Amino acid sequence: MINRDDLGSWLEGPKIEREDGDWPGRRLGLPETGSHSLAPAWRRLLGLLVDWFLCLAIANLIGSSNPFLAPGLFALEHFLLVSTLGYTIGHRIFGIEVRRLDGHVPGFLKALIRTALVVLVIPALIFNRDNRGLHDLAAGTLILKR
Repeated sequence: MINRDDLGSWLEGPKIEREDGDWPGRRLGLPETGSHSLAPAWRRLLGLLVDWFLCLAIANLIGSSNPFLAPGLFALEHFLLVSTLGYTIGHRIFGIEVRRLDGHVPGFLKALIRTALVVLVIPALIFNRDNRGLHDLAAGTLILKR
């Protein structure tokens, strides 16, 4: 009989066999759980959806038929908020934040790199054993629990 706990959830990401005492973020000096540990995929995904639907709603309120308005608003929101505050509205709602490896807010250049890759979508869907997407690896950032 298969135990439901063995199956996991698609939101938890793939089951990776880890050595005893290993967890995502350990190699980066991050705690396994709690504040300042790496954010799980479900929080990141839901935060992204909140941001996207917010920008889509604003684009619809403006009433423009321009198909690039919602993605442009999304990119602008992501760049401005992540570079200055370290989180978007969706991140804030789900208790996560974007930080550089040294713990500081990303700043303009890292946020620009990260935003460009998030808008392309695919780099954000490919991640390593520390649950860091290609966009975070390229920008030198992480998404942490608050």
